[in-house]
Amino acid sequence: MSGPNLSIAFFLALRSIQNGNRFTLFLTITIMALVFVNLVFLPSIISGVIVNYNAQSIDYSFGNLVIEPKENEIYIQNVSTLLHKVDQIPDVFGTSPRIQIGATYNYRGKTLSGVLVGLTPTSDEQVTKIYTTVKDGEFLSDGDTDSIILGTTLAGNQDKTKDKSESLGGPQVGDQVLVTFNNGETRNLRVKGILSSGVYGIDQYGFITLREMEGALGTHDKASSVLVRMTRNGNEESDKLRLMEFGVSEQVRTYDEKSSSAVKDAVTAFGIINGISTGVSLVIAMVVTFIVVYINTINKRRQIGILKAIGIHKNTIVLSYLFQVMFMAAWGCIFGLILAFMLVAYLNIHPLVFPGGAVYPMVEAEPFIRSIILLFLVSLISGFIPSYQTSKEPILDAIRGSV
Repeated sequence: MSGPNLSIAFFLALRSIQNGNRFTLFLTITIMALVFVNLVFLPSIISGVIVNYNAQSIDYSFGNLVIEPKENEIYIQNVSTLLHKVDQIPDVFGTSPRIQIGATYNYRGKTLSGVLVGLTPTSDEQVTKIYTTVKDGEFLSDGDTDSIILGTTLAGNQDKTKDKSESLGGPQVGDQVLVTFNNGETRNLRVKGILSSGVYGIDQYGFITLREMEGALGTHDKASSVLVRMTRNGNEESDKLRLMEFGVSEQVRTYDEKSSSAVKDAVTAFGIINGISTGVSLVIAMVVTFIVVYINTINKRRQIGILKAIGIHKNTIVLSYLFQVMFMAAWGCIFGLILAFMLVAYLNIHPLVFPGGAVYPMVEAEPFIRSIILLFLVSLISGFIPSYQTSKEPILDAIRGSV
């Protein structure tokens, strides 16, 4: 014959699988399934971390956009005029003016420096979900004075061994905390609530009303930032340009631009680890397939020689082995998909808990498709090399070699 025959190659592959060692076949498919799971698992966790962090940034820290003072200025001036302008922009769901300063907290002789945020509760409830995280007491009302909400990390516990960082030692709802503002003003504030958001930065903050903050600082109609919540996520860059087009002359940043570089560095590190893990997994799949096919061809040298002697083209023989590795790769992907979805289902019930909160794996089509393509590719390469080498052997040498 002048070239490979697909039907003959398929027949030879089918007979080889039927008559081959079932345990070896099962073991090879199992290894490929585990390699497949490894290829898709870590990317799904990385995606979960990114989605979780982005959601926390929007829901608790920044909203979609943050308006900040002009360069070299401390405050946004005439903030009420700015709010009126921004609220008229299409797709703006809510705005929340804030003043954020450094402050010193004192509770029963324990002194701790931290961050104090002044906000208008009804406005902030349209932008963030901080009000939903109060675990003890209740959230602020617009008219509150002499009241404060403490993050659970800032408040801490009376038993210091339970704290992960420095804290005030466990003030409770109704207790008094002495707060020293950055201008030297001091006020005794009653703890109205303790919040626990799971977001490291937020749980370290104290929160008072903007009215209380303005009274202590002597400011009026000013803000150190304005958080903007849009009606939908994902278009922050275009929304940022839209605010500028509507005449917002202050600095406008997206939540991603405001996000911690430490988290981005961690995601980058995860990506490097994933790349290394992917490479190792593919090498394992390639080596296992190569060994299986190599041993198979060595044990069937005589049979290959006879097939060539009766006129079957060597490429047909090579193609039969490629059909075999494709069969193993296909079943490896099928079992791998089943295992991967079982693992995802388990982690959706029992999620991984990171410092930033629970992380659920994100199932996306791209890593699955990429993993299937890569697994088939390395299988074909590792199956082609030994089968091609054996098929090139002279007919008489092949027949005599297995005797």
